[in-house]
Amino acid sequence: MGQCVTKCKNPSSSLGSKSGDKDPGSKSHHKKGGGGGCKEEPGPVCRKAPGDLLANGTKTMEVTAETPVIPTLSADPLKEDLVANSEEFSIVRIEELFDHYKDEHDDAILEEGMERFCNDLCVDPAEFRVLLLAWKFQAATMCKFTRKEFVEGCKAIKADSLEGICSRFPCMLLEAQAEDKFKDLYRFTFQFGLDSEEGQRSLHRDIAIALWRLVFTQDTPAILECWLDFLTENPSGVKGISRDTWNMFLNFTQVIGPDLSNYSEDEAWPSLFDTFVEWEVERRKKEEERRCTQLPSAETEESGGSHQKGVATD
Repeated sequence: MGQCVTKCKNPSSSLGSKSGDKDPGSKSHHKKGGGGGCKEEPGPVCRKAPGDLLANGTKTMEVTAETPVIPTLSADPLKEDLVANSEEFSIVRIEELFDHYKDEHDDAILEEGMERFCNDLCVDPAEFRVLLLAWKFQAATMCKFTRKEFVEGCKAIKADSLEGICSRFPCMLLEAQAEDKFKDLYRFTFQFGLDSEEGQRSLHRDIAIALWRLVFTQDTPAILECWLDFLTENPSGVKGISRDTWNMFLNFTQVIGPDLSNYSEDEAWPSLFDTFVEWEVERRKKEEERRCTQLPSAETEESGGSHQKGVATD
């Protein structure tokens, strides 16, 4: 994120920096970070406590013969909340990790901090895993994590370090393949793409195209590229994508076959879909006619070549 799942200057990527018109909130997506595995070091967020302290930070005490001695579970006061709540993470560590990337003047991780955060996670700010992380954190604004979003998000995935977050990516990728979870991610993506500060209610067309490519990273519908080509050529003059159109497109990919033969204008599809189907059917018809007209000439050339070859042989 940094220049991440965000308001951006280059709509060919879904992640970028803040920018755009007030309405419909022109955004674009730009900036690439590192890809690959996970870093070994989480950065300066961990400290060790003296070994003679109990989990709650107090010194060991004498016990009477009648009182059973309970072994110390942790010598690290940063794990105090871990022991108390029997969880797999420490709230203190999460807060420290957040503070490592937060803005100097705002209690939030903003563009510069997001970029460092993604680099330290070894993820490309423009990739699907960053969108998944924003989804799990329920981030309200692109290129920004508030303290609450970051802490609650890390609690949700049970991670309190860079290594911990990295290790959760495979589970998040698998989770997003479940139909109900993907539907939730898909609907989140629309809201995430809006410029909440500007009060946007629809996605700019170029932002929607980039986000459609991103959210369908793992399971790309057969009709997606045709749909995006239609929006790119924009014969209908569409400038923004409404929430209803965004949500209904997921239903469209699940119900309508790639040949579009079972599409009916009598059903309650958005009018933009009617225009798309007409445009795509006509495009395929022209493509087929062009292919058929080129085929005879190709066959004639091949036949003529064979004849000449035969004459030469005689």
